[in-house]
Parts: sequence; C-alpha cells; structure tokens
Amino acid sequence: MIERATSAASIASMLKTMQLHAAQASGLDEQAVAGVSAPKSDFSQMVREAVAQTNDAQVESTQAGQAFERGEAVPLTDLVLKMQKSSLAFEATLQVRNKVLKAYEDVMNMPV
Repeated sequence: MIERATSAASIASMLKTMQLHAAQASGLDEQAVAGVSAPKSDFSQMVREAVAQTNDAQVESTQAGQAFERGEAVPLTDLVLKMQKSSLAFEATLQVRNKVLKAYEDVMNMPV
C-alpha cells in the first residue's frame, strides 16, 4: 500500500490534482492549467482495491504467523512488520468506513 502511494505515477497524479485544485481556488479556468486534468476514478473501484489490499495484508500476516509457529525460518522482525502493516491497514479501512457512514448519516438528517 505504501509502495503504491509513493510510486512516481501516483506522485505525479497527486501533484496534478493539487495544481488543479489550486487553479480552481484561485479562480483560474481549468484549461488554464497546462496539461492538468482531473483524474477519473470510480469510488466503488477505489474502495474495492483498498479492501483487497487490506485483505492481502491480513492473509500475508496470517501465513507468516503460521509459518513462524510451524518453526519455519521466518525472521521475527518480518513477522512483526507484517502484523503491524496488517493492523494499520485494517484500522485505516475501519476509519474510512466510519467517516463514510457518518457523512451518510449527516446527509440523511439534513432538512430538505
């Protein structure tokens, strides 16, 4: 997950998005920002990918833990690192879910 967030393409995409938002905030036309276009992304696809990455981290952590318990040559530091990555990914996913549910409740409770 961290490796994907720090890839060159991801950083370039984030930079273009930030430039687009800065241009919009300053009142410039979107076309005025040379070569900058808003990334087209599907929210449901992004959620699926995030959940899949969280699941992969948890499966990898479980497999490493089971291998360590069987006495295989798994360094303890690798095991702890995988467990922490798995835990962090799960907590982040849980927090995003909580924020989305809170936003949904806020929208539903708005007077029309």
